[in-house]
Amino acid sequence: MEDDYRPLLSSEQTVESYSHKGSTDSLDVKAKRPFHVEPRNIVDDEPQERVTAEAAILNSRVHYYGRLTGSSDRLLSPPNHVIPRPEEIYIYSPLGTAFKVTGSDPSSKNPSIITIFAIWNTMMGTSILSIPWGIKQAGFTLGILILIFVGLLMLYCCYVVLKSPKAIPYVDTSDWEFPDVCRYYFGKFGQWSSLVFSMVSLIGAMVVYWVLMSNFLYNTGQFIYNYAHNVNMSDSQFGTNGSDRVICPYPNTDPGRNDTTTTLIFSNSGNDTSDTGSFEHWWSKTNTIPFYLIILLLPLLCFRSASFFARFTFLGTISVIYLIALVTVKAVRLGFHLEFHWIDTTEFYVPEFRLLFPQLTGVLTLAFFIHNCVITLMKSNKNQENNVRDLSVAYLLVGLTYLYVGVLIFAAFPSPPLFKDCIEPNFLDNFPSSDVMVFVARTFLLFQMITVYPLLGYLVRVQMMGQIFGSHYPSFFHVLFLNLVIVAAGVLMAKYYPNIGSIIRFSGATCGLALVFVFPALVHMISLKRQGTLRWPSALFHSFLILLGLANLLAQFFM
Repeated sequence: MEDDYRPLLSSEQTVESYSHKGSTDSLDVKAKRPFHVEPRNIVDDEPQERVTAEAAILNSRVHYYGRLTGSSDRLLSPPNHVIPRPEEIYIYSPLGTAFKVTGSDPSSKNPSIITIFAIWNTMMGTSILSIPWGIKQAGFTLGILILIFVGLLMLYCCYVVLKSPKAIPYVDTSDWEFPDVCRYYFGKFGQWSSLVFSMVSLIGAMVVYWVLMSNFLYNTGQFIYNYAHNVNMSDSQFGTNGSDRVICPYPNTDPGRNDTTTTLIFSNSGNDTSDTGSFEHWWSKTNTIPFYLIILLLPLLCFRSASFFARFTFLGTISVIYLIALVTVKAVRLGFHLEFHWIDTTEFYVPEFRLLFPQLTGVLTLAFFIHNCVITLMKSNKNQENNVRDLSVAYLLVGLTYLYVGVLIFAAFPSPPLFKDCIEPNFLDNFPSSDVMVFVARTFLLFQMITVYPLLGYLVRVQMMGQIFGSHYPSFFHVLFLNLVIVAAGVLMAKYYPNIGSIIRFSGATCGLALVFVFPALVHMISLKRQGTLRWPSALFHSFLILLGLANLLAQFFM
């Protein structure tokens, strides 16, 4: 008689144990083979839902067939494809009670607004600092048009990636990511190539982070030192006067310049010049600061788990909101300085259309890049039927944010007396280290990047070590060697080529070629061909996408 009162989900726990717990969140629904009660057979929505007689008969029938085989024989077990979604699973016993399985993943219940801002927050990275520079490189009018065009193109390719697992017939793709889709269509080549290009995007981001952390740490220390020793640098920097100073690190710049290294000359107000020279020697943006960061960040990269740093991801949202506020305040105080010259470069203004526009497309490819994790993010959406709408809204918010920051910084940059081409790849470099609002922004961003950098390293380790060794942490020395290589790349770039604009555009164009243009387009065309629905306009358009991605990468080498 006891067997008749056992819930179907487990052969070990009794009905009373479920009544006591009132929850089944810890159950493994695929391993334990749950009994599914259709929602129409649930009488009411109380904690212990009552079920109808029809559901009770079905339960007895399942019990009967379950006893036709031994407990170790899984022949009559329900196959995976008939197991319902976690939110539709109930555990039932003939006593007449049913308990709903809410799922072990709390993120599976996010409403649309949370999903939208999760995507927005994920895409909002270091690229936002280079958007004004990218618009300057392309020209104001052309830059705005390119930003809108690339945003729409990236949205469509992201949509193709999101839909790609569902287009595979007769296979359970519920837990697949895009590399799994590439493996299905292209075999080992697709799996490994998608991994390599994913590594390019992640390691490229880590290199940019190292350059920016060196920059922010340098300027933060510079601000503190100048304040403590009453050092005034305003006379030695070419820029505007007044409380809201804007500086041009390269006053003799030529149109099309693509440099970022800044040389600052100290102007002392009564202190011993030897103290200032000593500080400058030991506190150098390129010679010492990148090496100081090794002491702090290398041990953090070797942590076995990155869960501690994941708690600080909210700082990214705070930093972006503060940047938007900073840009707004600066634009209001500086005013707009615009003149439209369509082709020719003038003394203070750049033309509206420039041949350097591929530099902006490279930056935007990384700025709008979320294709390698969009499937995971959208799985957390409570209403899966709204995935396309929510993804579109998220891209709209990201595009508006980039437009807002890029247009305001470009328009507010004071020309004259400064030349628009003075806008730096990191627009914060156009403000002196003595600016209090910019000091706060740099401090926020520095702390955020210190917490996010180990997370990026963890993602690189998990993907690379998992594929090569089958373990996320094969040994301490394996992990240490990988981290030393990544850190060395960051230090070398921060010392010899601290140009975040170029680093972003090259890494964006490289990973975008495979994960944004080539693989999504090929997967889509192969899927349609197998279904017999591929038409020449679709084939022509998606072939054009592949050519665009290839042209975007090749153009970076000629800029």
